[in-house]
Amino acid sequence: MAQPPLLQQIEDLARQKGIDRDVIIRAVEDAFAAASRKVTKSRENLVSRLDRESGEFKVYAKKRVVPEVEDPAVEISLEEAIEIDPDADFDQELLFQREVPDMGRIAAQAAKQVIYQKVKEAERTKVYNEYIDRVGELINAIVKRTERGDVVVDLGTTEGIIPRREQIRGEMYKPGERVRGIIVDVERSGKGPQVVISRADPRLVMKLFEMEVPEIYDGTVRIISVARDAGERTKIAVQSRDRDVDPVGACVGMKGNRVQSVIRELRGEKIDIVQYHDDPLAFIREALKPATANRVILKDKAKREAEVIVADEQLSLAIGKRGQNVRLAGRLVGWRIDIKSETEKHVEIEAEAEARERAEVLFRRLDLDEAIVAALVEAGFRDLDQLIAADLEDLTRVPGVDVDLALHIHDRAEELYPVVQQELEEARRLAEELAAAKAEESDAVAELFAAEEAPEGEAGGPPETPPEDGGVALGQQEESGSADGDGGAPVPDPSGPAPEAPATDAG
Repeated sequence: MAQPPLLQQIEDLARQKGIDRDVIIRAVEDAFAAASRKVTKSRENLVSRLDRESGEFKVYAKKRVVPEVEDPAVEISLEEAIEIDPDADFDQELLFQREVPDMGRIAAQAAKQVIYQKVKEAERTKVYNEYIDRVGELINAIVKRTERGDVVVDLGTTEGIIPRREQIRGEMYKPGERVRGIIVDVERSGKGPQVVISRADPRLVMKLFEMEVPEIYDGTVRIISVARDAGERTKIAVQSRDRDVDPVGACVGMKGNRVQSVIRELRGEKIDIVQYHDDPLAFIREALKPATANRVILKDKAKREAEVIVADEQLSLAIGKRGQNVRLAGRLVGWRIDIKSETEKHVEIEAEAEARERAEVLFRRLDLDEAIVAALVEAGFRDLDQLIAADLEDLTRVPGVDVDLALHIHDRAEELYPVVQQELEEARRLAEELAAAKAEESDAVAELFAAEEAPEGEAGGPPETPPEDGGVALGQQEESGSADGDGGAPVPDPSGPAPEAPATDAG
């Protein structure tokens, strides 16, 4: 017997979408019930059922059994229900058959819309159930298109998406190109692809190494942690469970072939492979490679703060471009790393020594024993402001300081504070006066040198020196001669030739 056309279409749709046939049948029944309510405009809770043999619909009104009927359209009393079904009880739902209405164009359109929505919901549920357990898994995909910066890829049974935030910086994607990524999320609701894929996730590096390194796949070598700036640099810490297996060498491979395969997949991203150590001092040294650390100091284990001292010429290498090396190393080991050069550390030590010395001199003025002064300095107090701001609990935490002594320290610090401030102000004023006097002296010396170096005849040069032996200046002689007319002998021009001597008679 031939199958009714409606049931045949349901079978084809279920096969095409990969959805269970019963799911589509329930969607069609809901759609027909919605259309029936729209046609009849009834307040009854109408439901429909599809005959799996004939393909015909039947419509029913659903009513709930209640102690007291408030709305006869959807409720029925227990007495009436027992007449229909002797086994009826409260909160039970009974179905009352109704006439199947004639569907018009509008009702059919509404039914079509309901069916479409129900099928889409079923598709999304199917995809969600298929991929939710695969989060963190490496997956191959084919690029289909780009939508506003997001890359839509084909996963075979559905579409996935690589959002802009999950892409490698500067990477270009061409339609038809094969890419690998990590499934990071599966969305249950919303529009568009549900499976979110990442190319920037650190787990992508781990999965790629698992594929390339057999020792990682079989568990001989473990990847402990990964720190990544996608598209630029990655640091990976590895550990071997077999003493005869070098974990770093296993990941690098013969002539670097294994790590180069991963680098090619990541489009040239740099990869640093370091050996993991349980000792944080050794692990931090390894994580900062290729830089060499001279000393590693764990400043605060609870806050996981460390200080690393490197040679002056190693400082830029240890910090890295835009702080990348130290930032990735900190993420790899899980510590906050502060990098300092030997010169910076030396200056810091000298400054700390001077601060301790000043604090000791200052605290002696509080009428305290040397042991208490030393204890206060060792506890980190460096000036009166800190002593005044400290509460009783902070002061009594210092060895040798009880409640009475803590109150004495606080009171004496408040008394001494204005005196010290006045001394500092006076010292500052004297320093300014001394600096001003030195500046004036420097200006006077500079003017003197300028006056000595200026050439004669220039403005500001030294004054003319008067002639010796009561002589007159050259200009005065010329003026005198011209006034007498014929009186004096002409004055020779000093720049011209010397005058000839007058001839004398030989006899």
